[in-house]
Amino acid sequence: MIQRLDQYYLVQTTNIQTRSQILPRSLKECYSFHGHQVGTTVCSGTSGHNPGSTTSDLSSVEMAAATAARAVILPIARRRLWSFTQRPLVRGAAGRSLHFGGIRLRSTQPATQIVLNVPETRVTCLENGLRVASEDSGLSTCTVGLWIDAGSRYENEKNNGTAHFLEHMAFKGTKKRSQLDLELEIENMGAHLNAYTSREQTVYYAKAFSKDLPRAVEILADIIQNSTLGEAEIERERGVILREMQEVETNLQEVVFDYLHATAYQNTALGRTILGPTENIKSINRKDLVDYITTHYKGPRIVLAAAGGVSHDELLELAKFHFGDSLYANKGEVPALPPCKFTGSEIRVRDDKMPLAHLAIAVEAVGWAHPDTICLMVANTLIGNWDRSFGGGMNLSSKLAQLTCHGNLCHSFQSFNTSYTDTGLWGLYMVCEPATIADMLHAVQQEWMRLCTNVTESEVARAKNLLKTNMLLQLDGSTPICEDIGRQMLCYNRRIPIPELEARIDAVNAKTVREVCTKYIYDKSPAIAAVGPIERLPDFNQICSNMCWLRD
Repeated sequence: MIQRLDQYYLVQTTNIQTRSQILPRSLKECYSFHGHQVGTTVCSGTSGHNPGSTTSDLSSVEMAAATAARAVILPIARRRLWSFTQRPLVRGAAGRSLHFGGIRLRSTQPATQIVLNVPETRVTCLENGLRVASEDSGLSTCTVGLWIDAGSRYENEKNNGTAHFLEHMAFKGTKKRSQLDLELEIENMGAHLNAYTSREQTVYYAKAFSKDLPRAVEILADIIQNSTLGEAEIERERGVILREMQEVETNLQEVVFDYLHATAYQNTALGRTILGPTENIKSINRKDLVDYITTHYKGPRIVLAAAGGVSHDELLELAKFHFGDSLYANKGEVPALPPCKFTGSEIRVRDDKMPLAHLAIAVEAVGWAHPDTICLMVANTLIGNWDRSFGGGMNLSSKLAQLTCHGNLCHSFQSFNTSYTDTGLWGLYMVCEPATIADMLHAVQQEWMRLCTNVTESEVARAKNLLKTNMLLQLDGSTPICEDIGRQMLCYNRRIPIPELEARIDAVNAKTVREVCTKYIYDKSPAIAAVGPIERLPDFNQICSNMCWLRD
């Protein structure tokens, strides 16, 4: 057992030979626990620190005894923490000395250079266009999934809701497994199988032990390529999806954002909901599902991503075996991305029976790969979010939060920056009392104009630090890392390294924020969606006029 007292180390010799029994006489004189050394240098006394008083060579027997002493006194597990280094203490024939004692632990020594302790993200493309990307962090668990560049944006008015319907049908049995067999196999593995659909992506992923990676990949390949899509299962899922739609209607935030997309991208694919209208859910059949698979589930639009304890070479062989030939069956051109034009407009759903008004206001932003994306993310972080449970009050860093708290303008607000391939929405969602809607909207637009004119460097520096922190905290675990890999592979065709992302954020300054915000916010027509008691919501033309100049 080793204890550190002040700057010296004390070795307790319980259950081992004492120091006098281990060391020869010539080394007993030097073996002092006053931060001195044991080695080829012999001190003139036990307490005296006189490195200049040395003798030349020790015998090989004495050297062996010193080595044995160190091996007995220091257990192996503790020895690793000590900084045993050989450095010349005195020039000349004294040789090299082994420093034992007052040397700092390696974990506390300052680093001479920065070493990135980040696993590499390896990417390989198969002949059929499917991309395999993985990050091996050596964990005992892993997450593996299929990220497919196909969502509700690739649907039309007649088949809107097919992508989400297909996600439900994936777990209802394949040609090799019934639904019960699939569920039992996943449960027996101790794994989790899940899926979700967004406006531009469909994702199927599994979380399992690293040793079960081959089985997880085989199950994922089976459910997207060999689903039976039985008529009985389709009819049963209709009821499930219709009940899900009823649950979504109770989530007013989801309702407001669907309305916001409907008015901002009216008469385009992004304006349609992910679940689809009720009449489509009732009419979708097996042919619609099969057509969607053959049209959109093609190799170049699929990424097999994995994170955790995964070997890229093993994952690559599994991808070749399960996807190498089968995806060639879905031939034909990859469908082009349908264009979606932003329209400044509004949609109001007034219901005076509701206690609170729910409102979202947004301007057109940019896609994932646009150079202004990072700056808009910083501006979004500057606005921040707030609700009444926050205890900061007037001491909050967000200026809008200070105004809101001081004037009791709303129950909560949160800024958002939603990016798609070629467009996006940048704005704010708020929940207000009916009497404070106008004041809250005025405060929001006032803060937006301040971003365009006189935001300070200190505010931008704080927002940059917060943005970097939030991004890194989101990558905690194999599942969010796997999702980050899959999403970035679809958006950028590569995974942006964290140091590069931090460098891009650091390059943003107050001038850049003012210029970019002026470009996308100043004198632009916003899209507005409001639900609830919104009688006092200002006229749309008045709101638009406040986007270029505000007078208190």
